[in-house]
Formats: sequence, C-alpha cells, structure tokens
Amino acid sequence: ILGADALGRSVLARTLAGGYQLLILAIIATAAAVTLGAILGVSAAYRRGTYESVVMRGVDVVLALPQLIFVLLIVSVAGAGMGLVLVAVALSQAPQVARVVHGAAQDVCERDFVKAVALWGVPPRRVIARQVLPNLVTPLMVETGLRLSYSIIVIAGINFLGFGVTPPNPNWGVMINENRLGLGLNPWAVVAPAIILAVLSVGTNTFTDAIARANLGESRAEEAVLSAALGTTVES
Repeated sequence: ILGADALGRSVLARTLAGGYQLLILAIIATAAAVTLGAILGVSAAYRRGTYESVVMRGVDVVLALPQLIFVLLIVSVAGAGMGLVLVAVALSQAPQVARVVHGAAQDVCERDFVKAVALWGVPPRRVIARQVLPNLVTPLMVETGLRLSYSIIVIAGINFLGFGVTPPNPNWGVMINENRLGLGLNPWAVVAPAIILAVLSVGTNTFTDAIARANLGESRAEEAVLSAALGTTVES
C-alpha cells in the first residue's frame, strides 16, 4: 500500500513491525525507570535524614544533564546495543520519576495513619508497600504516561543515530535513517514512520492527560501533568 523502500522491502510491513518493536522496548524501559524511580523517591521521603540528602542530590546531578546526552554518554562509553540502550534510557528517566514521587510521598509519609502503623513496629518496607505506595497511584500513572512518551522518542532517536537496533531490523528510527537519502524515490518510507512516531508520542501524552482529569478533576489535571513534566508535584 505504501510502496517499497530503496531495497525493495514493503514500507507498510516494516513500519508495523518496527512500531511493535519500538513500543515493546519503550514499555520495558519505562517500567524499569518508574520502578527504580519510585523506590528511590519513596524510600528517600520515608527515611529522611542523610539517606534522603544523598539520594536526592544524586538525582539532581543526573537531572542536570539532558536525557539524550546522558544516554549517548553511557552508550559511547560502554558500547552500542539494544540492551544497553534500554538500561541507559531507564537510568535517564528514573531521576525524574524519583523527584516527582519524592515530592508526593513527603505529604503521605507525614499523615497520621502512616505514623501510627510505623509506631506499631511494622517494618519500613511493609509500611511503604501497604500504606504509602497505594496513595501514590495517580502521580505514578501520570508519570508513567509521560515517561513512556519520552522513552519512545529517545529510543527512536538513538536508533536513528545507529546506537540501538541495527539494520536490517525494522525500527522507525532505523527506517528514517535508511531511507532519508532516497526520499525522492518513495517519501512514504520516511514520512510513514515519522508521522506514526509523532502520533504515538502525542497519543501517550493525551492518554496521560485523560488519566489526570479522571483522577484529579478537570481544574487540577493540567497542573498535575505540567508538574510531572517539570519534575515537581501537585498536592493530592
């Protein structure tokens, strides 16, 4: 339907296959980033003191670097490969999640029911798992949607630069890089993956906004999404 690329391969088939692969990789990287960031943010907010200072200062250092630059730094030092790219993307996203979750968890950890359970001698990990984390579902869902959108863009960009999936494996970033010189032969080989990549990124952000509106209400949804994007939090 969309013709063939410069090597005679179906553009539609490669676009569908590449999108499936990119989405799976982005979901894996996002899940790892949200898990690591949530653990760091909640534990820092609950334990306080020196542990909190060390963790959050480390988060600030990583946040000072642009995500793409941070990923390229890791890949250039340790070598290329899709597994390493996933690790690098997860590490670049986790500090943002940790910052947002830390801000939200500080209010939850100060509530009476959390302090009461802690006074009963319940281990901290159980207090965090059963009392704190269930009250952070909404900011975590919003942050997961935003991180997924960023992961899609970063992984596609890394693949375009040749550090992730290598040809002839289908991937939107690889397709754009492979066919950009033959744009005059069949523009769909570049336009199709580029358009779908943009639609997917916008779609994940729209879905995130819908989650915020459903859980926080119309008037506070925009504030919640903006706060998550800036690495802050909105009070629940």
